[in-house]
Amino acid sequence: MLARRHLTKGTRTERTREPTDLGPRRRMYGRTRSRRVLFGSAGVVSVAALTAGTAWACPPEPGNQQTLIGGVAQSQGEGRDLGTHTGHGPRDAGKTSSKASDAVKGVQRVGNAPDAKEATSLVFMDYGKGPGKRTIMYVSGRFGLKGYDISADPRSPKLVGSFDLPGFWQGEDTEADHKRKIIYLSRDPRAFGGNTDTGESGVYVVDVSKPESLKQIAYQVIPAGHTTSCINDCRYLWTGGPAKAKWMPEDWGGRPVWVTDVRNPRKPKVFKDPIDTGRNDGKTDYTHDIQVDSSGIAWASGRGGVRGYHTSGRHYDPLTKRFRTATPWNPVPYAGGGIDEATTNSSFMHNSYRAVGRTRDQGPDPRKWGDGQTLIVTEETFNDGCANDGLLVIASLKGSYGGQGWRSTPDKPFRLRTLGTWSVAGQEGSRPDTDGCSAHYFDVKDGVLAQSFYEQGTRFIDVRDPTNPRQVAYFRPDDARAWASYYHGGYIYVADHNRGIDVLKATFR
Repeated sequence: MLARRHLTKGTRTERTREPTDLGPRRRMYGRTRSRRVLFGSAGVVSVAALTAGTAWACPPEPGNQQTLIGGVAQSQGEGRDLGTHTGHGPRDAGKTSSKASDAVKGVQRVGNAPDAKEATSLVFMDYGKGPGKRTIMYVSGRFGLKGYDISADPRSPKLVGSFDLPGFWQGEDTEADHKRKIIYLSRDPRAFGGNTDTGESGVYVVDVSKPESLKQIAYQVIPAGHTTSCINDCRYLWTGGPAKAKWMPEDWGGRPVWVTDVRNPRKPKVFKDPIDTGRNDGKTDYTHDIQVDSSGIAWASGRGGVRGYHTSGRHYDPLTKRFRTATPWNPVPYAGGGIDEATTNSSFMHNSYRAVGRTRDQGPDPRKWGDGQTLIVTEETFNDGCANDGLLVIASLKGSYGGQGWRSTPDKPFRLRTLGTWSVAGQEGSRPDTDGCSAHYFDVKDGVLAQSFYEQGTRFIDVRDPTNPRQVAYFRPDDARAWASYYHGGYIYVADHNRGIDVLKATFR
C-alpha cells in the first residue's frame, strides 16, 4: 500500500522570520466538549490584529460567482458558503433516484460503518508491533473525529473513541503525526454556521495516543483553515483556503498558505507572512491543499495550478538565481505551474500526486515518462452538466523547473503540458441524472487510482499510460456521495458523506 503522503525530515536552519502566536494562550479552548464549539467574534478580532498595518479591503464577492480569465469561465470550485455546490455543502445530494440503480464492477463491498456518515477524510494509524499491533482508522467529518479499530477485522470497523465537534467543517484531507500520535483538524471559517467573512478559522491539535480517549491539547487561530498539511515530518503545518474574507486584500482571489510551527504541539506559533502567494498568474489566490511526495517536495494545489517547493536543505532558487536554504516559511521554488485551461473546465486544481523515487512505479510508466516527470491532478469544479465538472488531469512537469510557474502573468502565461484527462461523464457505471460529477481525492497503488467522484462513486483508473487513462472498475451505489478513497491492507476504504465508510475488496487485479 502506498501512503498518500511521504514526509521528509527537515534540517535545522536559521530563521529569517519569527513566528507569531496569533492569539493569547487563553484563546486555546478547554478540554470539555461544551466549550469546543463556542467560537465567536473574538477569534475574528484576534486574526484581524495579526494584520494590523496592512491595507485590507472589502470587495464584493457573491457566492458562486464566475469570473473570466483569458475568456475561460472560472468556477468557484470551493464555494464561499456551504451549499453553493453539490460537493461541499449539506445539500440533499446522494439520494436515491428512480432513474439510477447501484453500479458495481471489479470490486466487492465487504463492509460498512454507517455511523460515520458525513465523513470527509480518513487516517490509518498503527500502535505497537507484532501480535499486539493495533490499527485505528480515524475518520474526520462534520461530527469532528472518530476512531475505529480495524485490527481484528478490517471489514468491520469498531468505534472506540471520538472527539465531538457537532457542526464542524471540515477536516478535509486530515493530517496526522504518526510518531507523536497527533491529528490536526483544520477548521474552515464556515464551521458552526459561520461564513468566509465572519467565521473563525484555525487548527485543532488532538492527542490520539490513547484511541479510547481523544484529547484536544491546543487550538490555534489561523487566517486560513480549509485544509492543513504536515511539512518536514509534521514539525510544521501549511494551512490554506478557502475563499478570502472581505477584510483581506482587495486584489486577492482567495486565501494562500500560512505556516505554523508545531514543534511544540501544545504551543503552536503562526508565521505572520503567508506563502504560495501570486500563484494565479501573479495574483494571490486560493491555495486548496498540499501533498508532499516521496522526495520531500511539497506540492501546493489551488486556483491557478500546482506548484512544488523545497522545504528543507540547500537548493538553487530559480527566482533569485542563487543557492539558499529552504525552510517551511521560506521555501525554494522547484517546479510546476498552471494547467492548460483549454484541456480542463476551470483553473481550480484541488490536490495532486507525483510518483518519484521509491514511488516511481505507482504512476505513469517511468521507463517511458521519466522518474517524477508527471503530475496527477484533481480538478474540482461544478458547472452545468456532468461533462463540464472537474476532471482527472495528468500533466508533464518538463519545462517548469526554471521558475516559469512563478513568473507567469496574464500577458505571458505559462502552462504545463496536459498529457491526458479523464471525465466520469458518460462512462460505464455513471448515472445520467446528476450534476455531482466532479473529481475529488484519490489514492494510488500500482498505477491504478482509486478516485472519488461524489455522486458518481469511486472509480478505479489505470494511469500507467497518462495519454489514455482507463477505467478498470467502479463502485457507484445509488446513494453515493463519495469524498475520498484509500488503499489500505488489501482493502479500499471509501469516505462517503451519505453512506459512512464503505469497505471494498478489489477483484479486478
